[in-house]
Formats: sequence, C-alpha cells, structure tokens
Amino acid sequence: MNKKKRVEIFTRLAEKTPNPTTELIYTSNFELLIAVMLSAQATDTSVNKVTTRLFKMANTPKSMSSLGVSGITEEIKSIGLYRTKAKNVAATCQLLINKHNSQVPRDRNALESLPGVGRKTANVVLNTAFGEPTIAVDTHIFRVSNRTRIAKGKNVAEVEQGLMKNTPKEFLRNAHHWILLHGRYVCKARTPDCGHCIIVDLCEFKYKSNP
Repeated sequence: MNKKKRVEIFTRLAEKTPNPTTELIYTSNFELLIAVMLSAQATDTSVNKVTTRLFKMANTPKSMSSLGVSGITEEIKSIGLYRTKAKNVAATCQLLINKHNSQVPRDRNALESLPGVGRKTANVVLNTAFGEPTIAVDTHIFRVSNRTRIAKGKNVAEVEQGLMKNTPKEFLRNAHHWILLHGRYVCKARTPDCGHCIIVDLCEFKYKSNP
C-alpha cells in the first residue's frame, strides 16, 4: 500500500472519530493501568462491569493493595484469568507504592517491570495516559492492519513495527484507537461489514473472495 492510500485511510477514520479513546472506563492513570491489565483476554464491557464496582472500593495503589489478593480475586472473578490477574494487580500496587511514589510511571521500562504489564499494556498506558505516539497491537489491530495492508506482519511485533513506520506522523497519536475501533465494529473477524466500511475502496482485502 502506498503512502497516498494510507493518508486517505487515516483521514477518513479521523473524520469519523475526531477524538478517539479507549472504551475502558477510568478516571485516573492508575485506574487506566489496572483496567488495561484486566482487559487481557477479556472484553472492555466485561472489564467495565468489574471496575465500576472495584474502583468504588479501591482507586489508589494503597487502597487496592489493602484488599489483598483474595479481596481483588473476589471482585474480578467474572473475567478470564482472574486469579493470575489478581496476583499481578496486588504485586503491581506494591511496586507502585515502593518504587514510584504511588504514581504510574511514564517510562516503558518501568511499566514493563510491573507484574502483568507487557509491551501491549505499556503501549496503551503510554498512549492513552501520556499521549505518547505508541501503538498497542491487539487482535483487532493485527487483523485490520493485515487485511488493509497498512502494515503486514506474521506477528504483533512485525505489525507494530510496520505501523510505526508506515503511519503518517500527523495520525500516529490516535492511530491505535482508530484502527482498533474500526476492527471492533466494522472490520470484524468472521463477518467484516464491508458494505458499511468507509475505507472499503482503499482496502486490499476482498471479503467475497476470502470468506
């Protein structure tokens, strides 16, 4: 895909959603971090149901840590991998208290040193909380990037590298959210809604010949 096409794709996505953001509900960088940690292999809707209650009980590293692993486990048991996530959340809170003055660090290495925080989670936090031009490649972004040919790759690392290289600079800040939302609601995995796609004429994926 050439640069002209990529610019037009992002221009249209930007016109449709001028101020994109995550659909996770949060009111602080800490709440965002926890919500993103909980969202692994879970839908944003299911996470929001859990955090609506959880954050009323504990919305700081100290108060969350005071719940203990058992308390956190009880509150998040409706989402996948809840036992592991509860342990990671508790351990992360303790590290935030001990090493970061209870603040979410604006540093990739520091973020990725927190239990349960990998590159994708760090990218989301850096982008959404701090405005960094990062792209967190989830299943939606991986699919849309390969289908459209904005950035082809056999794995998330290759797609992330391709997007960082190929996305015009003026769109890089919001590219993550635009592509994700497009994949979630239009370019869906099993039944892409090409009939209502605003970039269908620019896309190099042909659904009819590739059901």
